[in-house]
Amino acid sequence: MICSMTGYAVKTRDVERGSLQLELKSVNSRYLDFHFRITEDLRALEMPLREMLAAKLTRGKVECRLAFNAASARAEQLELNPGLLGALKSLNQKVCAEMPEAKPLSVNDVLRWPGMFGDQSIDFAALGPEVMALAREALSDFSATRGREGEKLAAMIVDRVNAIRDIVRQVAPRIPDAQAMFADKLRQRLTEALGNASDDRILQEVAVFASRIDVAEELTRLGAHLDEVERVLKHGGACGKRLDFLMQELNREANTLGSKSALTEVSQAAMDLKLLIEQMREQIQNLE
Repeated sequence: MICSMTGYAVKTRDVERGSLQLELKSVNSRYLDFHFRITEDLRALEMPLREMLAAKLTRGKVECRLAFNAASARAEQLELNPGLLGALKSLNQKVCAEMPEAKPLSVNDVLRWPGMFGDQSIDFAALGPEVMALAREALSDFSATRGREGEKLAAMIVDRVNAIRDIVRQVAPRIPDAQAMFADKLRQRLTEALGNASDDRILQEVAVFASRIDVAEELTRLGAHLDEVERVLKHGGACGKRLDFLMQELNREANTLGSKSALTEVSQAAMDLKLLIEQMREQIQNLE
């Protein structure tokens, strides 16, 4: 499967005393570049998450957000700690007796006292398996979005490859006759310009020029590169860098074709080829 480097997924899982949320998103990058934004209580899970993502991804700037959202306690879950409440009452009375100017504890002070509602602490270390399970779910969705985007990009590239082949099929049959006609005109002009020069000299000049405007080799290499593009797309996998190299080769052949052209049609075809190649190259920048 061919994957885009652009993807997004978010997953949420309810756990004791709250919920976990893991978000993955990525954009283009030449390399695999991770950025983690994790709540400090779960920071120890960054390395396992990094290893999980690196085993599945090869390129892209990937941002991973992991957060724990604590749930608000329900009224039926609230129960005062009687021992702590009695101790605070006794201490409050003693302090007020010794220091009449001191303010007694308010209801807010008592309710906010650590441990007044029992042990409300969260064992974040025990959330490790839940986080990794959530990460696997998110990564599955994340990979699926990248795969769907990659399929669309691959289809677009195949369309451009077919368009290039159509241009070559239309232009190639006319090149030999047009070159022969151009060579005849050149021979006539050389004869008029050189006057008494020998026919061998004229034929030699015409042959040299004909070799310079011969584009058969460029068209052959162009076809070979297009075959390779289709083969790479069919094979799938992480092929972005390989396809980017092929775009450079295709562009080189199109430039040579344009520089050697002796016909307006071939020059126009070279420009159309470069436009199609650039369209492919822009989309290939998104492939993993």
